[in-house]
Amino acid sequence: MSVRRLAKVQPASFAFSKATKAKADWWIAKYPADRRQSAVIPILWLVQKQEGWCPEPGLRAIADLLGMPYIRVLEVATFYTMFMLEPVGSAALIQVCGTTPCMLRGAGDLMEVCKKKIGPKDVLSADGRFTWQEVECLGACANAPMAQINDYYFEDLTAETMAQVIDDFAAGKQPKPGSRVGRVSSEPEGGALTLTDPKLYDGSAARKIKKLPNSEPVTA
Repeated sequence: MSVRRLAKVQPASFAFSKATKAKADWWIAKYPADRRQSAVIPILWLVQKQEGWCPEPGLRAIADLLGMPYIRVLEVATFYTMFMLEPVGSAALIQVCGTTPCMLRGAGDLMEVCKKKIGPKDVLSADGRFTWQEVECLGACANAPMAQINDYYFEDLTAETMAQVIDDFAAGKQPKPGSRVGRVSSEPEGGALTLTDPKLYDGSAARKIKKLPNSEPVTA
C-alpha cells in the first residue's frame, strides 16, 4: 500500500477501550517502572485485537503510554509481520502458507481459490470483510497445505474445503479450525501408528518406587 493511500485510511484518533487499557496496565505491571517499554509487543497485540489492525494513532497512544518515542513503536510494529498496519478483513484474515511443503501439497490451489473469491492478495476485499496473504512457514508442515485464518490453523486443506471455509465465514459462521481430514495434531492420517499403548502414558507400566531418592529432609 502506498504512503498516500495508507494516509487516507488512518482514523483521526484512537482511544483504548476499558478492557484494553486494563489488560495493558496488567502487562506494564510485569516490568520495573524504568522498563515499562518492554510491554510494547503485547500492547501492540491488544490494540490490534481491539481495532482489527494497528492504526497510526494507536501506535502513538502506545508510545505515550509507555513513555517511548513513536518511531520505536513503529520499528517494532514494522518488524513483526503479525502486526497489520492497514485495515484487514473484518470477517477473516486468511494467511496461506506458501513454503515448499505446502506448495508441494497444493497451496497454489488454495491461493487460486482466494483470488477468485476475495480478489488480489494483500488487498482488502470490496466489502471490507476479507483479506488474504501469502506467508512463509507457519510450522504445520506435516498437515500441509494449510492456512492461518484469524487466530487459528486450518490444515489438510483442498481447493474445495478452502472454498467452503471462505463461504462459511461469508455467511457469518465460525468454521471449526484444525484438520479437514480428521487428523489429530501431526499424527498420520487415520491415527497414530506407533507408541499406541496407553501404558506408555498412564503410568501403569512404571516401576513402583517405595521411596523417592533424596527425599529425606536435610538436617544440620
